[in-house]
Parts: sequence; C-alpha cells; structure tokens
Amino acid sequence: MNRNPEFFNLYRHGFIRVATCIPELKVSDPLYNARKTLDLVRQAHERKAVLAVFPELGISAYSNEDLFFQEALLESVRAGLESILQETVSLDIAVVVGAPLEVEGGLYNCAIAMHKGIIKGIAVKSYLPNYREFYEVRQFRPSHELPVDAVDLCGQRDVPIGADLIFSVPGIEGFRFFIEICEDLWAPIPPSSYAALAGASVMINLSASNITVGKDEYRHSLAANQSARCMASYIYTAAGFGESTTDLAWDGHAIVYENGNLISESTRFSREPQVVCADIDLGRLATDRVRSNTFHAARAFHRHAFRKVAVDIRMPDEEILLKREIARFPYVPVQAALRDRRCYEVYNIQVQGIAKRMVSTGIKNLVIGVSGGLDSTHALVVCARAMDTLGLPRTNIKAYTMPGYATSRKTYNNAKALMAALRVEAGEIDIRPGSERMMKDISHPYADGEKLYDVTFENVQAGQRTSILFRLANFRDALVVGTGDLSELALGWSTYGVGDQMSHYNVNASVPKTLIQYVIRWVAEKDLLGAEASLSLKAILETEISPELVPGAASDEPAQKTEEIIGPYELQDFNTFYTVRYGYLPSKIAFLSWSAWHDRLEGQWPDVPEEKRNEYSLPEIKHWLSVFIRRFFKLSQYKRSCIPNAPKVGSGGSLSPRGDYRAPSDSEDAPWLEDLKKVPDTE
Repeated sequence: MNRNPEFFNLYRHGFIRVATCIPELKVSDPLYNARKTLDLVRQAHERKAVLAVFPELGISAYSNEDLFFQEALLESVRAGLESILQETVSLDIAVVVGAPLEVEGGLYNCAIAMHKGIIKGIAVKSYLPNYREFYEVRQFRPSHELPVDAVDLCGQRDVPIGADLIFSVPGIEGFRFFIEICEDLWAPIPPSSYAALAGASVMINLSASNITVGKDEYRHSLAANQSARCMASYIYTAAGFGESTTDLAWDGHAIVYENGNLISESTRFSREPQVVCADIDLGRLATDRVRSNTFHAARAFHRHAFRKVAVDIRMPDEEILLKREIARFPYVPVQAALRDRRCYEVYNIQVQGIAKRMVSTGIKNLVIGVSGGLDSTHALVVCARAMDTLGLPRTNIKAYTMPGYATSRKTYNNAKALMAALRVEAGEIDIRPGSERMMKDISHPYADGEKLYDVTFENVQAGQRTSILFRLANFRDALVVGTGDLSELALGWSTYGVGDQMSHYNVNASVPKTLIQYVIRWVAEKDLLGAEASLSLKAILETEISPELVPGAASDEPAQKTEEIIGPYELQDFNTFYTVRYGYLPSKIAFLSWSAWHDRLEGQWPDVPEEKRNEYSLPEIKHWLSVFIRRFFKLSQYKRSCIPNAPKVGSGGSLSPRGDYRAPSDSEDAPWLEDLKKVPDTE
C-alpha cells in the first residue's frame, strides 16, 4: 500500500522510536559481547529506531570484580569498541554501550555514545554504590574525580567525557538525551534532574542492577517518578542472562517511561537476547514543560552547566507506523482494576462537589430534570449519593421528568423507573403547553399548525425545561443541578442562557460522555444504589443518545440521533482530550486517532459488546475532526465562558474558565483548519 510518508510516519508527528537492548554476553569476553551487541544494534536499526541503549558495563560484563584491573580485559574492551564503531559506520542510529575505561591512571564506569562510527561522547557514573552486595569503589572512581574533560579513544581524538554531556539531535525537534548510570538514579537528586532543567528530554540509564525479590517494583517506582518530575522520558536497561551468578542473579529488566507512564517493558528472566522498542512522544513532553511554570521556576533556581554534543541523526522519511498502543478511550482506563479506581474517584469527586455546595449554602434540597438519558441519569445518581453522605433523605431531591413533543416512550419509562428506584420525590410537568404559548407569543409558524422543526422550536423546549427548574428551585428552596457534560461543552451542544447550559451547580461539567457511560455501569455493577436502581441504569445504558427535540414517526425510540449530527462521541472525546490536555496539532490528533481506531484490536475494548465495536477510516476521522475544530474553536467558547460552577474531575482537563481553560469567545478556527489540510483524504 502506497501511503503518504509525510503523514504515515511517527517521526513527522513528534515521536521517536528507541530500542532497549538486553544482549547475550559472557563475563570477561568483550569481543564476544561486542558481536552480540552488534546483532541487536542491527535489529534496532531495522526496526527504524534512532537510539539503541545497552546495559551497564555490557561490553566487559558488570560482574568482573577484580578482573577489571587486568590489562588484557581492558585492551579487549577497547578492541570490542573498535569493532562496534567499524560495523556501525553505515547505520544511522545512536548507540550507547557500557564499558570500563582507564583515564589518566583511574578506572571509570562509562557509557559510550556513538553514531555512524564516531564516538560522540562518554558519560561517567557519578555515584558508586559501596554497600550491601556492591563494592564498586574498590574498582572505579566517580565522575567528579575525572582530571580531564576530553580523551582519545579508539583512534579518535578529543572525545568529550564527563557527567555533564547532553546529546542533541538537530534533525529531530526536541530530541536531547542525557546518560546516567545505575546508582545515579538511586541518589536523592539524580544527575538527570539537572539535565532535564538544562533541556534534556530523554534520560538514559545504563544499569546492571542484580535482582532481588521486589526490586523490579522499586525500579518501576524510581523510573516512573523521575520521568514525571523531569517531564521527560526515562529509558532504563538492566543486565540479563550471562552475568556471573557467583553471588547474584540478574533479570534483564528494561523499561521505558514517559512522564510517569510506562510505555515499554522487557520480558524478565529471559535467556534470549531482546530488543524492546518504544515510541516516545517528544511533543507531549515539550507541551507539558511549556505549560508548567514550576518546571521553569526550578530551572531558574538550579542552573548547572552542561556541554552540548550534536548527533546528526537523519529523520527516517518512509512510512513508519506507531507500535505504541494508543488508547481509543483516553478518559477510560482499559485495565479493569484501574478503571474501577477511576470510576470510584470520579463519582466521589462529583458527590463531594455537590455536597459541599449544599453545606455552604445551607440549602438541603436539589431540583433536577430527568430525561431518561445518560447525563441526567448520572447527575441524579450523584445527587442520591450526596444525600446519603449528608445524612439527608433522598426525598430532598425534587426530580422532574418533563416530556415534550419528541419524548420517546423508552426514555420516559426509563426516567420514571429510575426516580422510583432511587426513592426520590418524583414529579412530572408537560412542557408542551408552555412551549406552545411561547411560540405563539413570538409568532413561530408551529403555533399556527405548520410543522417547522427549526432551532427555535428545539430551543423553546430546552429553555422551557430550564425555566421551570429554576422556578421550582425558588419554590422548593432548592438548588438546580445541571446535567450537561464535558463532551457537550466541547462541541457547544447545549442551549445557551435559559437552557441546559445553565444551572446553580453542574456536577458533570468535566466528565466526558464516554466516561459517564462507564461510571454509570460501575455504579450499577457495584449495586451502590440498590438492585432496582441497577436494573434501571443498565436499561438507560442501552438507549440511543438523543436530545429528543424533534418528533419522529415512532414513539418508542428517539427520532434524533446526536452522533449523526456532531459525530461519534468516542471520536470527539478523543479529539477533546488531545486538544485540551496537550494542544496537539489537528494532523497529529488525526494520526493518533487513525492509529487507535483503524482496526478492531480486542484489547482496546473495555466492556464493549462485539456488535458495538467500531473502526474508523482516515476520511471519517478527518471529517469529524473538522466538525470538532469548527465547533470547539469558532462557535462554542461563548457558552463555556459563563458556565456554572463545577468540580474539575480529571487531568484530561476541564473547560471551566475559572478552573482549567481560558479562551476568547470570538476566536477563529483558521490555523487548525489549515493544519488539518495536511491529513490525506484517503488512506
């Protein structure tokens, strides 16, 4: 298939592919180890990686003990390095290997960075462990004892050496890597912390790290936290099979983290060599740093001098698709246990929000409109739990279903059943008489018998419902609880003013539609509100999403289908997440969306029945993204600029002008639509 390499190439969208390599090795046989290292370098290059990282002292093996003092071993190490340099002249990939080097009469634990046969620099270990099973001070000296800042090695003169080298790749924007070695990460302030503040975005750790019970978990913790604190990627490789087991064991643990998130991991205890690739999103790291004033404040307080070394890697220009899994539902974890925790947190954040508002106002009653759809259902179950939390009767919830011209029998029955199951005070008000009076007052043709179902016809109904709720709140000494969600706010899919855009407090405002579905399902499966309520919730989850404002031929199903108008919520929530959370270009969002949605991978479908599993072509993705851009940037901000108070729920963002997102109400969408043109019209 001849696809456009300008688009279908991960490097064109701010990603790089790196390889963590665990080679087969023999203790004190550097030439053998060099050959095995080369085998994995070639594999990494074939997989289109631009960086290959190997374990600590991998050319000699880590567990040589006093053999490091033998000149024969050190000479063989240099010969092994020379063979790697010679064999990689034609390979456009940066290679980082570990080796012991003698410098000015001292022995140093080093990481040699090379590219196309040239040694670009030598990183030196700063912190040498000398406790428990480690005795490195017996053989090696720390970086601060280096008497020089350049050495001659393998016939190459004036090679930079030290713990102050940042390697910059001019041909790949944002790619600057720093190397530290094993124990450096265990230090209270790892050297990579200062390197990050000096601009390094990718941290490399060459480690040997023998394995003891539970140590892998600690490695994960260290790498995850360091990558998060530095807003960087952290690449960690540990020695594997082949190291001496005289007193220790090794598991070959390689992990790659990106700002706290694990994106790649090796198979531990494997006897086979491994090349584990990871696609790192440099664009995400850059965006996170741009937005964090804390990161830049730390930079001002902790300025350390680093030498910059250029590594002229050429960006691959052919088709290279992502191997990294992109979540179709970025707001919803795929893993069941994590999804359980997220639903618990979302639900309780919302409950806390409305409960605090009730306590602070002294008002003990809530008014809510219940349509039988997802949003009002979710808001109602939040209100029910809030009443339980405050020790108040659920009858303090004054819930009203307000049927109109297009209310289907299904949603009407859903609303009635849910209110009964929750034991709230339920009421019903037909909005048609009031709506007809309004249309007669404004001389709308519908009042004279003409079936004109225009936007005025729709919004008269939405406004009538909200107006009634506010007056009920006055009458019942209550707060009006809003039901609109994050997805609708992003797309402007709400009626402004006296409509569903307004309330006294909106519990759903930063919860997207896709997540609401899962939280409702979680509430039902946990039977948090009783078995009868759980049955009602499950029935509501099966109902088509619709505003129910335009009458249809059948009375048992909604006539309007929201997603046919504004796009599938699973796509639009994806667009919202990457627009609000990271500010990505539309072309990158489209690439990520296509990478996530162009097939039906089983692992990406948490609790979604087979018949409802979708896949989207690039033209579909581009079309709905254009709809999103138009509605988000051009049409809808004025509604978001004056939304009611609402709790921020997730790190994916809130659109509240007070909480997380500020934008002018009269902005244009031209720059985003212009970038969208980069997306091909065909696959």
